Amino acid sequence: MAALHTPEFWVAIGFILLVLAIAKKSWAAIKAGLDSRAERIRVSLDDATKLREEAQHMLAEYQRKQRDAAKEIDGLLAAARAEAERSSVNAAGALEDLVKRREQLAIDKIAQAEADAIQAVRNTTVDVAIAAARKLLNDKLTTATASGLVDNAIAELPQNLH
Repeated sequence: MAALHTPEFWVAIGFILLVLAIAKKSWAAIKAGLDSRAERIRVSLDDATKLREEAQHMLAEYQRKQRDAAKEIDGLLAAARAEAERSSVNAAGALEDLVKRREQLAIDKIAQAEADAIQAVRNTTVDVAIAAARKLLNDKLTTATASGLVDNAIAELPQNLH
């Protein structure tokens, strides 16, 4: 018990009481700080959960939009292929029509060339026949015979006009 009467003992007791008094007030402040930090962490976790759910929702929405876009692209590609096929068929038909028209045009040109050649041969034949008749008449026809032929032609003229 001698230790109860020493100043160190009472300083130690005072120090312990001071520490306990400070610790009691500090404990309340520490507890309040830890509680507020726990609340901030809980709010942050709640926000993170909400953000995660929102991100998952947005991801699902964008995946749906991507699938819809892929389907639309597939539809557009199918339509483009069908249009290309129709255009190819139309072009083939148009080409066939063009070939037929050009073939008919060539046939018409050949027929016209044949007709022109036949006409040229006829004209040449007529020219040769006229020249031969002229030469023959010049060689064989006398002036008296020619006057008789002209007189006969004049006499027959009224009968041929009616």
